[in-house]
Amino acid sequence: MTAYRARRLPVHRGPAAWAEILGPGPAPEPLEADRIADVVIVGAGFAGLSAARRLMQIDPALDVVLLDAGRVAEGAAGRNSGFMIDIPHELTSEDYTGSGDDRAMIALNRKAQDFGAEAVEEYGIPPAYFDRAGKINGAASAAGEAHNDSLARHLTVLGEPFELLDAAAMAEITGSPYYRSGLFTPGTVMLQPAGYVRGLAAGLRGQGVAVHENTPALGFKKAGGSWVLDTPKARITTPRIILTTNGHLESFGFARDRLVQLFLYAVMTPELTENKIAALGGQPRWGITPSDPMGTTVRRIDTAQGGNRIVTRTCATLRPGMSATTGDLARAARVMQRKFDARFPALAGMKMEYTWAGHLCLSLNGVSVAREIAEGVTSGCVQNGLGTARGTLTGIAAAEACLGQSSDITAFFAVQEEPKKLPPKPLRQIGANALLRWKEWRARAE
Repeated sequence: MTAYRARRLPVHRGPAAWAEILGPGPAPEPLEADRIADVVIVGAGFAGLSAARRLMQIDPALDVVLLDAGRVAEGAAGRNSGFMIDIPHELTSEDYTGSGDDRAMIALNRKAQDFGAEAVEEYGIPPAYFDRAGKINGAASAAGEAHNDSLARHLTVLGEPFELLDAAAMAEITGSPYYRSGLFTPGTVMLQPAGYVRGLAAGLRGQGVAVHENTPALGFKKAGGSWVLDTPKARITTPRIILTTNGHLESFGFARDRLVQLFLYAVMTPELTENKIAALGGQPRWGITPSDPMGTTVRRIDTAQGGNRIVTRTCATLRPGMSATTGDLARAARVMQRKFDARFPALAGMKMEYTWAGHLCLSLNGVSVAREIAEGVTSGCVQNGLGTARGTLTGIAAAEACLGQSSDITAFFAVQEEPKKLPPKPLRQIGANALLRWKEWRARAE
């Protein structure tokens, strides 16, 4: 008998701040009774929600069940920084430029953005949760400026627009004297990630998709021509399963020892008082990615996105067990406090209200797993740290492959290689974390 059992379930450190600042979502409806479905999707993040929406676009009559081990917007989808980026953003490079066909990737990323924009319109999601504001690559050192110069040359070759900002312009936007310069690109969508994915889930419920939170998939086995999927209280019989669990694809036995399980960390301030806002200055909404991918991401949001707050994200650790430690979180919090104080001297020493870890999954060769991986089982996983756009795309690809459809999105993922095999675990964890610490130190100004 063909069977797959979940060896691990998601473990999250710290609150999902983006959801916390919006208040509680609708009451969860865990699966309580056995049932039959046409398609079961496991994982209600960007990929799973996008897969469900694409299924309903193709065939609105489908009986679709969407399961999540926790709450929508409290897993990885609600723990990222909310940048849905269109231009090359290769995290393993020095300056984000990719090594493949960047024009093709840009076109696909914009399809993901358009897919999201259409969902915002169709489901009545607040537009502030999907803000086409663009982003800035901030540079705080000569090395950072060199990275931005390299990216600017690459964007020129691609014919992509950008604007170079000097220190005065950066200070006017951010209220911070920290940055020497910046590179603005207009195509990034700035999400309130929790608000966006909650909106997707609500819209899908309105279309008849059964969304069951607090319902982990414990495993599934073949029974005749169907799969029987186990949850804590009930079973679902279905001919087709879509796994949109990102790094937890490995938990079910797929791509084992081929996926890099990373955690990034973030903090969020309390609501800024009027006096603090006046002391800070700058604009009420903006987003900065570091010129060096191992640097520090910073966002400022306003009332329409959950309050006047600043988000800081940096530090990375590899954890093959798919769980960050409390020590990881405490160290990252200390580092981020220093980074925050350096950037915002007018707010230095402000105690953060939220600190959290977010789970990413990469492959050494930068590929995703978005295709059929067993008879009747399709994957939309391995986002390579680009969960908003890449997650949307892998979800679309998984849905289309599940129903035997083809498009330029499915074609892109269908020809990708398998993720490369990783070194043995002790070497993998020790060596990778030492390398991450060195890169973090080298990018310390950024």
